[in-house]
Amino acid sequence: MKNITILLTFIFALFSCGKKSNETTPVRKDVIETVFASGTLEPENKYNLIAQSEGYIIDLKFNNGDEIKAGQLLAIIDNKTNAINASSADNLTGIAAQNASNEGPTLKQAATNLQLLKEKFNQDSLQLSRYQKLIQTNSVSKLELENVKLAFESSKTNYLNAGQNFKLLKQQTEQQLIIQRSQRDVSGVSNDNNEVKAVLAGKIYKKVKEKGEYVRRGDVIAVIGNSGALYAKLNIDENNISKIKLGQQTTVQLNVDKEKTYNAEISEIIPSFDEATQSFICKARFTEPINFNISGTQLQANIIIATKKNVLVIPKTFLGYGNIVKTKEKGNVTIKPGFISGEWVEVLEGLDQTTVIVNENIK
Repeated sequence: MKNITILLTFIFALFSCGKKSNETTPVRKDVIETVFASGTLEPENKYNLIAQSEGYIIDLKFNNGDEIKAGQLLAIIDNKTNAINASSADNLTGIAAQNASNEGPTLKQAATNLQLLKEKFNQDSLQLSRYQKLIQTNSVSKLELENVKLAFESSKTNYLNAGQNFKLLKQQTEQQLIIQRSQRDVSGVSNDNNEVKAVLAGKIYKKVKEKGEYVRRGDVIAVIGNSGALYAKLNIDENNISKIKLGQQTTVQLNVDKEKTYNAEISEIIPSFDEATQSFICKARFTEPINFNISGTQLQANIIIATKKNVLVIPKTFLGYGNIVKTKEKGNVTIKPGFISGEWVEVLEGLDQTTVIVNENIK
């Protein structure tokens, strides 16, 4: 019986301790209205180093954390097709250049033929001139003159046609040279794509591929960004994006060190909805140095959107579901709240500074 009495006493004491009643009254104070956002640390000018050709990576010339320069060779891809095409295109360009020169076999033959027809034309021209003089003295017949004249006209036509043919062949060989040079340059670019170079200077934040791996065109080899400048990439809820303005002061807390906050300000608002995160994206640049610079670090931020003076507030823990607050004298009262922060709720209607409100936590 004594043990039962002790147990009942203990249960009663435990139940009594579990029910707490805290009382307070609304107060007026200056409060800061903020918008909460989660996000990550990201480097400025972040970009992916992309494979522009297909093949095995036979050499990687960087490691995570390396500082690299613009144009620096970072990876080599073994694509034999590109190398063969580049060599073939170079050889064909040499042939086209030879054909387009006066020593090329086609043009040289056409030029020789043109010279022979020119000499034939000149000879027939002199012959016609002689026969025209002889006809005046009746030394030749009209039929002989007509035959000489016919030979002259034929030589003239052949010579002019040969001249046009030479010009046409010259134009065609030059066009072929232009086409071949273009194909050579394209093949050269494709072959150059086997060497992957940095677009901008920066830091290797993430090595995605390793030596010996097979890559396809478009695969990411590494992630690169500015080593000296990281910003907070913030995800803003669609209900709050209209409140965000450029230049707003922001406090940032890194998840790796929640005891410290950093000052920043909103520097950019991306004008599109991000489907991946189902939020709007804003950038906040730090206005003071940060002692942690690992890309992708999770963080939390509070964006200051307004400072209100002398407003009536109650602790957030005293606000119940449906904007109901329990008062000591009238019981449950529905209030009209203004802004709600992490600690305070602005009271627009329903309470005054003399109202005693109660917060009961039943465990």
